[in-house]
Amino acid sequence: MKVTVVGAGAVGASCAEYIAIKNFASEVVLVDIKEGFAEGKAMDLMQTASLNGFDTQITGSTNDYSKTADSDVAVITSGIPRKPGMTREELISTNAGIVKTVAENIIKHSPNVIIIVVSNPMDTMTYLAHQALDLPKNRIIGMGGALDSARFKYRLAEALKAPISDVDGMVIGGHSDTGMIPLTRLATRNSVPVSEFLSADRLAEVKEATKVGGATLTKLLGTSAWYAPGAAVSSMVHAIANDSHKMFPCSCLLDGEYGLNDLSIGVPAIIGANGIERIVEIDLNDEEKEALANSATAVQKTNSLLS
Repeated sequence: MKVTVVGAGAVGASCAEYIAIKNFASEVVLVDIKEGFAEGKAMDLMQTASLNGFDTQITGSTNDYSKTADSDVAVITSGIPRKPGMTREELISTNAGIVKTVAENIIKHSPNVIIIVVSNPMDTMTYLAHQALDLPKNRIIGMGGALDSARFKYRLAEALKAPISDVDGMVIGGHSDTGMIPLTRLATRNSVPVSEFLSADRLAEVKEATKVGGATLTKLLGTSAWYAPGAAVSSMVHAIANDSHKMFPCSCLLDGEYGLNDLSIGVPAIIGANGIERIVEIDLNDEEKEALANSATAVQKTNSLLS
């Protein structure tokens, strides 16, 4: 398994570190536009190998995509991060050009690659990658839902005062503060609905805290978060490498699923060696269906800014 991570900033470096520590990839290539930056990050990470017990080889490259040749998976994290007060949508004018160029360079050297998009606005950048590359839809995946669901489970465990291993929950919809749909109705603690433990008001608080999870961290950190995004991506790469058929909510190009077409948005999908093995259509109630339709409208509005 060879993995390329484009963008050696905090998210990209965290992703590379988690992949290496899990020790399932033979090689990780970090690519960055800044001279020497990816090489330095790669060297720093390799100097942890004997301490963390991994054999993955991590190398760096300054914008030389020939070193990424024959990658099985490529992760696109490049682009400008959010600053306090910014929405993900405000990044589109800068990040669209970056993501398109990166995607085209990746596919030139690795025609069979599976691409995971992290750059924001994530659903629109995922859609852009589909439009630019014309790959089978199973081979381009947006990371957002996996991260949003991890944040949802964190907030649920916090409210429940329970170990996070007890908790399961899912976020679908667009990866934005207004578009996320934490499915509180379906969330469980060891298979028991969380509504058995939490009041409707407390669940509403959990839902809202989840939706602004990225903005909350951006305000505290002064930039976008990196540990949880890196972990979310590494978990998806791990599922591809091991053909584990693990279900993640992630941004998928829809073709009639959930009554939606021609957009990428967060829905549950089985991830394995072929990328998206299948999209899972779960039964939503009327309120959840309306929320997903509204989220899709917002994503399509952002997509319209690409033209």
